[in-house]
Amino acid sequence: MGCCSSASSAAQSSKREWKPLEDRSCTDIPWLLLFILFCIGMGFICGFSVATGAAARLVSGYDSYGNICGQKNAKLEAIPNSGMDHTHRKYVFFLDPCNLDLINRKIKSVALCVAACPRQELKTLSDVQKFAEINGSALCSYNLKPSEYTTSSKASVLCPKLPVPASAPIPFFHRCAPVNISCYAKFAEALITFVSDNSVLHRLISGVMTSKEIILGLCLLSLVLSMILMVIIRYISRILVWILTILLILGSLGGTGVLWWLYAKQRKSPKEAVIPEQLQVAEDNLRALLIYAISATVFTVILFLIMLVMRKRVALTIALFHVAGKVFIHLPLLVFQPFWTFFALVLFWVYWIMTLLFLGTTGSAVQNDQGFVEFRVSGPLQYMWWYHVVGLIWISEFILACQQMTVAGAVVTYYFTRDKRNLPFTPILASVNRLIRYHLGTVAKGSFIITLVKIPRMILMYIHSQLKGKENACARCVLKSCICCLWCLEKCLNYLNQNAYTATAINSTNFCTSAKDAFVILVENALRVAAINTVGDFMLFLGKVLIVCSTGLAGIMLLNYQQDYTVWVLPLIIVCLFAFLVAHCFLSIYEMVVDVLFLCFAIDTKYNDGSPGREFYMDKVLMEFVENSRKAMKEAGKGGVADARELKPMASGASSA
Repeated sequence: MGCCSSASSAAQSSKREWKPLEDRSCTDIPWLLLFILFCIGMGFICGFSVATGAAARLVSGYDSYGNICGQKNAKLEAIPNSGMDHTHRKYVFFLDPCNLDLINRKIKSVALCVAACPRQELKTLSDVQKFAEINGSALCSYNLKPSEYTTSSKASVLCPKLPVPASAPIPFFHRCAPVNISCYAKFAEALITFVSDNSVLHRLISGVMTSKEIILGLCLLSLVLSMILMVIIRYISRILVWILTILLILGSLGGTGVLWWLYAKQRKSPKEAVIPEQLQVAEDNLRALLIYAISATVFTVILFLIMLVMRKRVALTIALFHVAGKVFIHLPLLVFQPFWTFFALVLFWVYWIMTLLFLGTTGSAVQNDQGFVEFRVSGPLQYMWWYHVVGLIWISEFILACQQMTVAGAVVTYYFTRDKRNLPFTPILASVNRLIRYHLGTVAKGSFIITLVKIPRMILMYIHSQLKGKENACARCVLKSCICCLWCLEKCLNYLNQNAYTATAINSTNFCTSAKDAFVILVENALRVAAINTVGDFMLFLGKVLIVCSTGLAGIMLLNYQQDYTVWVLPLIIVCLFAFLVAHCFLSIYEMVVDVLFLCFAIDTKYNDGSPGREFYMDKVLMEFVENSRKAMKEAGKGGVADARELKPMASGASSA
């Protein structure tokens, strides 16, 4: 289970052939057993919350005396007003619904079971009394009769706070909620400021409802554009990379030139007629321009040097994008991988939220300081919340890791199959089959490592939000630095995990061995990795921007001809957000395929040299890149040490294999 390996295992690792194995073995079985035990614990929490936490309390709600609305109740010992028959009182009504406890996230108000929610605002106690007489719904405490609402001295305490806002029952949960959302201005001030004018809110909502067909059509358009882009990006990758390179060079040169021009112009400007205060400001500006110009010059020089070193690696990025396009042609089911992952995540999140809601109704009835009933869990069971939260992170990461392993397995099968006509009928399903039969333990271990990093970061973010405005500058800086470091560590581990899954898909080794092997390959090809992760990621980002802009432009053109409403900002925002989400999901799969192809290519060039018996597995496009690199290395001769280093892993691998 540990990551340390013996010398013998290291020797076996060096002799191991990097290719898909026909006889695969189960990996990280102890971690699979641990994950299964953890899921059983999650199931126990769900069963416990459903069995001990009355579902009726969640759905129907309960009053401040422990009575569930809409049914007969049993008497609770030493608690007044408990055990009442609320068969005809199906809704929970709060005497002061706007009294919010932001720290504990609950309403600090007496809750009663009523027969109906007040649909109109009640300004006086007479209105409250009239509402009770007409609708048979008493809004004051059970101890006060409707006839006493206007005469009793206790009415101001036992009746709702005036004016009583108009409310409506929440669907399926039988709580009377105020219709006017300005009641919750304490935590929604920004929203209230924007929609305080009801006419604006109504126009926005009517715009969405009237244009729902257009919104749906534009969402489908973004989906189609994402699929088309994944196919054609291999044809435009070369042009796109060089356009970006030229624009970056021109932009850096132009920015540097403008800064030096401004510095020279301001330095030559006459200063005789300038007053001392303005002279000091001019000198400060001149000094700042000099610093900016020098910084821009240094940046431009460094940028040119990086491009000079990386120019050959950019060619590899273009070749990998071209091959990735072929992968999607041979493996079309890869396109639908985000759908299955999203569907699995949604199912789990729905289960998690429902269990959380049931968990909130568990426990036994306890009388608080105000004499009202609260349901609290005592003993070790009160820590189930933490277990449930850890389960949210670990299982979500597990589902995402399953997607990475599935994609890696399918792409590895494609790469290491010399004759593409001999590919399995459905490489994706074959990869899923291998994942379930052999590698669930590896996925569980990798996702658990990400969970270990994510939980401390979330705790620090929570502490930072709670101490906002209270901590000193030093503490705030330390907290933000720790959060940033953990975020960077999480991103690095995510990248290493993905490559470890690829190594597992190739060699059927456990997580730690695969991570070590993948890390060695990545270090040997550090410059190539940098080129792919910079140029490639930027290309994919531009693809996302292209899809969002195209969808947004189509939305503007269609919505502009819609005459039923005047405000179509919200529909356009919804469409653009959905377009970006769809583009991100699809192009992230493309990025994943490129990363897997790169690791396969690096392994292929390290352990094969194209000679008989050690032929390359790679595609013709990648073969052309290798041949061009070899020609460049030969032409460079002794003076081309930097170029020769490009294929150094290939040569060393060939000699050691």
